[in-house]
Amino acid sequence: MNARPTARASRTAIAALVAVVFLLAMTLDASNAQQQRQRQPAQPPPRGAPATPPAPANPLFPETSARQLIIADVASGAILLEKNPDERMPPSSMSKIMTAYVVFEALRRGDLRLEDTLPVSERAWRMQGSKMFVPLGERVKVEDLLRGMIIQSGNDACIVLAEGLAGSEEGFAERMNETARRIGLVASKFRNSSGWPDPEHYMTARDLLTLSARLVADFPEFYRYYGEREFAFGREMGSNRTITQPNRNPLLQRMPGADGIKTGHTESAGYGLSGSAIRENRRVILVANGWPTMRARAEESERLLEWAFREFGAYTLFKAGQPIEEAPVWMGRLDKVNLVAAQDVVVTIPRRLRAQLAARASFDGPVAAPIRRGQPMGTLTITVPDRPAASFALVAGDDVEKLGFGGRVAAGLSHLVLGRR
Repeated sequence: MNARPTARASRTAIAALVAVVFLLAMTLDASNAQQQRQRQPAQPPPRGAPATPPAPANPLFPETSARQLIIADVASGAILLEKNPDERMPPSSMSKIMTAYVVFEALRRGDLRLEDTLPVSERAWRMQGSKMFVPLGERVKVEDLLRGMIIQSGNDACIVLAEGLAGSEEGFAERMNETARRIGLVASKFRNSSGWPDPEHYMTARDLLTLSARLVADFPEFYRYYGEREFAFGREMGSNRTITQPNRNPLLQRMPGADGIKTGHTESAGYGLSGSAIRENRRVILVANGWPTMRARAEESERLLEWAFREFGAYTLFKAGQPIEEAPVWMGRLDKVNLVAAQDVVVTIPRRLRAQLAARASFDGPVAAPIRRGQPMGTLTITVPDRPAASFALVAGDDVEKLGFGGRVAAGLSHLVLGRR
């Protein structure tokens, strides 16, 4: 009497259970899809840009008489030492790094060629300060003007380049400001091409670091000029002998591996330097300003860069694309997906702390399928004692397709009945 109603009831209960599982699967799919849309990718710091605060005061960190200072390892972006890095300062002739950047961009676009010649105006010829001695009313090759600006720090060369590209130095300064905004300088303003003193012409050491790192990375074909020791141009009045001037960067003569970048000096700013050196494929850049003497600039810049190479090591922990962690997958044809490094994981830390380095991967899981290779998934955090943490993006290492309808129903049943995801 009761057997048939019981079977009918069981079939009804199973159908209801399947319907509930189907609704649960659809709800979870929609919820996970919404989470995927809302999740923002973890972005690594820009190449060459400082991304971490300074280390705390420590007797192991050297002193400097410079008023502003910042030292960074370029590959990792780690800040090794800083002093008033965000204080507004007159950049003096270190402004010429931006002048060169704008000219290099014009060369890259084809707006200008190294063999082109530009006319020398009376304004350029009369310009005071450091000079390459351009001849009034004549034309000078762009490559010579670049060497005169970079090696001899010629203010006259800057004006010839500015007028040749923009029609006037004022128009060129606007190009400098536009370029500064585009490449991420946040506290800089340019009024001229040479760094001639002007209360409305200023930078910070941090911005100069960003600019210097971009110059090295963006224009390797032109960066070679910064390592040249001397340049001969112009004629001495009377004797008609060629004028040869040395590169003003003291690191080129004092430090193995030094290859740039630019000095600066005015009475109000003191002595400054954006200095770069490379050893064993590791580049360190120092930017400092406000040294009291030329000798202090030469000695301290060498000592500080030697300290940076000696005390800190740059370590590649994972290569781009290397699996670091696995994340469980929900409603996918694979149960797990590899989480890989989006870029080389390079950290710069004190050598003495290497054994205390720790890495931790964090992500929201299970991750709903479908998953596409390269999809942002989480963050890898590297820590060592007494140093700021460094974070790197983790992305999916594989494509994972979504289960078909039957597979999603079965997965939902497994979750509901057995607690499996």
